[in-house]
Amino acid sequence: MDATTSGTPTIQYHNIPDQPITTIVATQLPTFQRQLRHCFGDSSPGEFPLSANPSIVLHVLTSCSLCPQDLAKLEATCSFFKKPANFAPDLDLSLSELAALDMCQKRAIFKPMTTEEQQHLKQRCGGSWKLVLRFLMAGEACCRREKSQAIAGPGHSIAVTSKGAVYSFGSNSSGQLGHGTTEEEWHPRPIRALQGIRIIQATAATGRTMLISDFGQVYAFGKDSFGEAEIGIQGSKMVTSPQLVESLKNIFVVQAAIGNFFTAVLSREGRVYTFSWGSDGKLCHHTDPNDVEPRPLLGALEHIPVVQIAAGFCYLLCLACQPSGMSVYSVGCGLGGKLGHGSKTDEKYPRLIEQFQVLNLQPKVVAAGAWHAAVVGQDGRICTWGWGRCGCLGHGNEECESVPKVVEELRDVKAVHVATGDYTTFVVADNGDVYSFGCGESASLGHNPENHEQGDMHANVLSPKLVTSMKEMNEKVVQISLTNSVYWNAHTFALTESGKLYGFGAGDKGQLGVELGANQTERGKPERLDIDLG
Repeated sequence: MDATTSGTPTIQYHNIPDQPITTIVATQLPTFQRQLRHCFGDSSPGEFPLSANPSIVLHVLTSCSLCPQDLAKLEATCSFFKKPANFAPDLDLSLSELAALDMCQKRAIFKPMTTEEQQHLKQRCGGSWKLVLRFLMAGEACCRREKSQAIAGPGHSIAVTSKGAVYSFGSNSSGQLGHGTTEEEWHPRPIRALQGIRIIQATAATGRTMLISDFGQVYAFGKDSFGEAEIGIQGSKMVTSPQLVESLKNIFVVQAAIGNFFTAVLSREGRVYTFSWGSDGKLCHHTDPNDVEPRPLLGALEHIPVVQIAAGFCYLLCLACQPSGMSVYSVGCGLGGKLGHGSKTDEKYPRLIEQFQVLNLQPKVVAAGAWHAAVVGQDGRICTWGWGRCGCLGHGNEECESVPKVVEELRDVKAVHVATGDYTTFVVADNGDVYSFGCGESASLGHNPENHEQGDMHANVLSPKLVTSMKEMNEKVVQISLTNSVYWNAHTFALTESGKLYGFGAGDKGQLGVELGANQTERGKPERLDIDLG
């Protein structure tokens, strides 16, 4: 079962401006005067009829799946929700805090934690169960954790069903499909070795695949390396079946991301660990390129929980969850301005991208392309920065941007998801519409004109353009995945709300899940794969 909210509309308090939870929690309740209007008749100010039955109120709060901000606002506006509720497990907790704790207990990554681990996470998040709930919900929103997902890797593809079964297909020269062979697969094939193991997250790179189970275990197969460059190194050891990563067995992992020179993983407590690329201290540590031990990402994020990581060719983005709000940190190579700090300087330690405060934008989702990056804001705005080649930033030109810049042509679109690849960007709107821009090679943008007079499906697109071929599917798109590699022709997947999967772009290795016609190497129009991920 997906660990998501029920979809019940949240209670709206139109007279209360949006504020950080800590601001609301810290607000002092006003001194009520008897003559002022209060909740019920002549009873004590701030009380109401159900105050005699707090267990009913707690059930309502929990079953309605209120967001943490609404729970905080209840405490700020009514003393009944602020005072101790005298309920187990902690008699001093308020009803709002108890409701937040109950909703945390429903999350798969929180439920197996010991009481000590839960309390440690509470302190790490800021000392409130409402803040813990926000941390967990933020991770679910940006990573499709425990939901169906598709990964368009370099030459091979991974599909995960909502029940955690995994299918793989495409190139298999290094055993990256996990079937115990190195033979290509032109149709989705289940990975039998994972039977009985529920996978909640997947990632893929050239010749390598990593999967994460609901127990936080990491399985890897393909090239047996955490930091090998995509080309130029031969003779690597291959693993053709899923194998547990022993060095991570004591870390409960919820997400993994693979760059060109390094691998990063995220623990359920929000800590980031990296493998390799430690030469010259590029990622906060000095290690051999073939080091297989995870190293904690030091510096600013040591005591700040992270909810999402995204790896580009030579840099890493981290979406952090603080009591004051969401923020983005970057570390690695700064060429092209892709770290977002207004310069092209490398950063050996995570550094806060301050431009989002200037834009008054709360980041919700981050995406790291090979050379450029993007963020979706809580308000639906899209920001891009980095190398602008082929128009991948969506600003109508090919200029670089060294700080995040709002994509003006999408001002009237409320974005909920963004995906980036090698000079390519896709944006999904809240109504399911999909926009793409950037490099048109391999027809991976999805713009497939009826005839050549209307345009070239391989043309670069400098500004966001609606992918009309996806509207014709009559399905609401919820996720886009595209190849994030500078060495492989790109392909793209579109996953719909009902679990249908559509693919287009390069298909010469079977990565689209179908056998193409004679002399055909790509497909310009989205077509459904014979697999149901719902």
